[in-house]
Formats: sequence, C-alpha cells, structure tokens
Amino acid sequence: MSQYFAFQWHITEACDQRCKHCYIFAENACKKLDSMSWEGMQQVVDNVEEFCRTFRRLPYFYITGGDPILHPDFWKLMELLKERHIPFTILGNPFHLTDENLKRLKDCGCDKYQLSIDGMRKTHDWFRKPGSFVETLEKIGMIRKAGITAVVMTTVSSVNYRELPEIIDTVVRYRADVFAFARYVPTSDKKSTGISPAEYRKLLAICDAKYKKYEQGPSCVTYFNRKDHLWTLYQYETGEFRIPANAKKGMIYGGCNCGNCHITILPTGDVYACRRVAESKVGNVFTDRLKDLWLKPMEAYREYTRFSKCRKCKLLAWCRGCPAVAKGTYGDFYAEDPQCWADVDGAMKAEE
Repeated sequence: MSQYFAFQWHITEACDQRCKHCYIFAENACKKLDSMSWEGMQQVVDNVEEFCRTFRRLPYFYITGGDPILHPDFWKLMELLKERHIPFTILGNPFHLTDENLKRLKDCGCDKYQLSIDGMRKTHDWFRKPGSFVETLEKIGMIRKAGITAVVMTTVSSVNYRELPEIIDTVVRYRADVFAFARYVPTSDKKSTGISPAEYRKLLAICDAKYKKYEQGPSCVTYFNRKDHLWTLYQYETGEFRIPANAKKGMIYGGCNCGNCHITILPTGDVYACRRVAESKVGNVFTDRLKDLWLKPMEAYREYTRFSKCRKCKLLAWCRGCPAVAKGTYGDFYAEDPQCWADVDGAMKAEE
C-alpha cells in the first residue's frame, strides 16, 4: 500500500445507530446531520486526484459516515470511483447489506468492508443498538461471499476490554478476514479510556498469545492487524521488533499516520489531520487545495521533537502511541500516551 495515500472520507452523518462512543453525537446528540452534496463529492474526487498527481501517489478512500450507504447519492459515488479506477474501503453498519448490494460494491472496486464489534452481545448492543451484534456477525459471511475482505474492528475502553479475548474467539469462528482493535478516544475532560498502562500491556500480552495460537493453527483465516502503535513498544520488549541497523536519524518510519499519510474529510468539506482529534481542522476541501494544506497547516502535526515523552524514546520513529488519545485525555496532542508504560527517563539514565 506504500504507493497509496489514504483519505478517510465521511460523506454523511446519517446513521441507524447512536453509539455511545460516537464522535458525531458524543457532545451534541441533537445536532443537525450533515451530508455532502453530489456536486461536492465530485469536487472532492478532483481535489484528491490533484493532490495525488502532485505527490506521485495513488488515491485510496476509506468511505464512512455515519453509515455511508444511507447517503442518497451513495451509488452515484460508487460509479464515479469505478470510472476513475480508485479503490476504496467502506466503514459502515451491517443493516443495509444485501447480496445484491455487496455484489454491486465489489463491481465498483470495493476492497474491504469494515464492521464494528464493541463487546459480546450484551455489551455491544448496549453500545450500539439491540440486535446489532447478531446482525453484524451474520453479515461477515455475506461480505466474504461477495469477494470483499471482511474487517472487524473493536473500540476498546474500560467497559469492554476484558471481553476482548472472547471477541477474538468469536470473529475467528465467524471467519472474519481481518481483526483489529483501537482505543476509545476521550471526547471531553470528563471522560477517559479508563485503562492503566499496566492493564493495557497485560491486555496486549493476552491478545498476542491468543493471536499466535490461532496463527499457528491450520484452519484460522483471520489476519490479526496489530493496529495500535503501542504494539511496537510491546514487540520491542519481546524482541519481535528490532530497530533497523540502517535507520537514519530524523526519519519517521511508522507510527501514528496523522500528518504523514492520511487526511480526513468531513461531510461539510472540513479537512482534518485526524478525525479523532476534534481540534485538528486545517482547512476546507471546497475552498482549499489539499496539496497546499498538506505543505503548510498540516505541518503542525509533524513536529516530532514536541512529543513530551516520545521524543526521549528510541522508538520515536516507529511508535508515538496515539496522540489522539493523549489529546482527549490531557488536551495536548503532544502529551504522553496515557496507556504507554515505557520508562523512558529510567532507560535514559541506565544508558548514561
């Protein structure tokens, strides 16, 4: 995927659910729902293609909402992407998926369809809506039957993290192609992820053991995407990740995509460095050229020496945890990740 540049595109806020951890409704459940016009969507595609020509990359869309299929011009957009030969992933709900719709999505170039499971049945349906858990699991097979990669994502918080091992067993049993989890991002000063660094490291160890057991088995089709960048810290400690001998000082090789290879576009046209960072607006796709936004205002999210803890860590170029979780917890994008357990000050003293 290195030749591609990722654009997370929220085309509508319309949705059949009101999830308790949704960024759209977290602070204002009565907000007016925004949707991008058909003319606006065409402008976005043109602007994105100009950006990619400038930087010699190929566009890749992660199309979401809300539930993107609820947009009245959803299928017109799908046909436009097919015409422009732009691949895409859909991040949506299971409720409007049919064999016919999935076949049509595949024909338009849909690469992956991502669903969410945020706990076992009782917890998931509390987060989302009654019946959602069963319907989500049922649609995994339909997505795979259409030739589309079925992805399952879990948002982890203090409410559900103890259920994660059972969630893993469930998605493997239903033969999801990909499984990953990421942490809940606090949306106000009164909220937090609710997991201590020690608890989170223990969780990664439990999941790692379960992943490896399945990976060594003959019948598991699920790929376990170690999405959270703190996996890098964990694997460094276990010896599975080593800093390359030819790594150049000052280069960024991985870690958080914010400011590196990712742009978010909302239904209003507002452009964000990260959807999970509420104050990261850098411009608007209808009034600004994306290539200009990338070169100037987005630079504020690439000041790596400002990370209060990560700048002291030898894994700065590969990890940096999740700045969105740091921002939601402490109000500072460059603050330390609240679940990071690394003792960078102690490690530095030991090396001196």
